[in-house]
Amino acid sequence: MSLEAPWTRDELLSRLRDVGASRYHDKHPFHLRMHEGKLSKRQVQGWVLNRYYYQTRIPIKDAVILSKSEDSAFRRAWIKRIHDHDGTPGGDGLEPRAQEGGLVQWLRLADGVGLSRDEVLNLSRVEAGTRFACDAYVSFVRERPLLEAVASSMTELFAPEIMADRIAAWETHYTWIDPAILDYFRARPPRARRDSTEALDFVTTHATTRAAQELCVAALVTKCQILWSLLDAVALAYPDEPSLAEPSRDGPSLREPAT
Repeated sequence: MSLEAPWTRDELLSRLRDVGASRYHDKHPFHLRMHEGKLSKRQVQGWVLNRYYYQTRIPIKDAVILSKSEDSAFRRAWIKRIHDHDGTPGGDGLEPRAQEGGLVQWLRLADGVGLSRDEVLNLSRVEAGTRFACDAYVSFVRERPLLEAVASSMTELFAPEIMADRIAAWETHYTWIDPAILDYFRARPPRARRDSTEALDFVTTHATTRAAQELCVAALVTKCQILWSLLDAVALAYPDEPSLAEPSRDGPSLREPAT
């Protein structure tokens, strides 16, 4: 355990940003090829389908984080993240306006790249490596203290710029995709800025020792490794040349070109 003096807020933020600069998944070769317009339609579809599984885990991990806190103010703020992904029902007289969530927007994206919505929803074609990585994130949040669980969410610090780059790349290189279906990407930057600010405020307030700060940085590294592993799984399943791998025991594989 470190006995050194704690970092200042700016020093801690600098170390967190260093993690993003070296380890965030925008540096992954598959992600770089995506933004360079070098993915085939089959590869784009594979990324969208597998990434949907990650999207479904986000509100679950946020519910776990909520359950760890005794602070009602924290819970009131954090629950917005669940609403952002799951939406709100509305139409019950108390909440007259329904809020569309990110999961619905992602399904619209899946429609737009030519995937069957039922196929995406039933998760049967999600790669095993994707499941392992995403489930590991939920397990990490469940097993670690609240401070580290919150710190692991701070990949949101790096998301706004990536979303802007992704929209530009998809509109430029993947003209077969209707730009109107990129709602999820357009909605994320302001929410990511809000979420990352809240998480950073929480971490800098509660990580009062160097040891605690180092654990927070390590939690962010773990999250980056999880996102990197997800892309490893997609890149392996959807190589540049068609794979001759046999279908898995769980059913047909999307390694064959999707229609």
